[in-house]
Amino acid sequence: MSGLAPDAAQPVEIQLHQVSKILEIAFDDGARFELPCEYLRVHSPSAEVRGHGVGQETLQTGKMHVGITALEPIGHYALKITFDDGHDSGLYSWTYLYELGAKRGQYWQQYLDKLAAAGASRE
Repeated sequence: MSGLAPDAAQPVEIQLHQVSKILEIAFDDGARFELPCEYLRVHSPSAEVRGHGVGQETLQTGKMHVGITALEPIGHYALKITFDDGHDSGLYSWTYLYELGAKRGQYWQQYLDKLAAAGASRE
C-alpha cells in the first residue's frame, strides 16, 4: 500500500505534548506525524477496541478529552500507550503508528461518520 511505512521504518523521535494532547513521532524516512491522544485511543489495536475479527469492532465514544499517562517502548517494534481512562492494552507497532499518521484524515472521517451513524458523541 502506498503511503504506509515499510516494515523497516523506525522512529527517530517521539514527543508527548501533554497540554495539547498530541503524540509527535518522526520516522527515519523523514515522515513526521502529530497524532492526537483521542485519535490514538479510538484506533487502539487492542482486542477490546478492534474485536477478534471484521465486524466485531467496538465504537469508542466519549474520548474527546483523553490523555496519555505513559509511553513504553516494546523491543524495537512497538509502543505501549497508557491512557488516562485506564486503557493500556494493545501494542502500537511502528508500522501501525506510521499508517495512523499517513491515513489520519481518512481514518478520522470514518470514525466521525461511525459516531454520527450511531448517534454517539466524542464528549
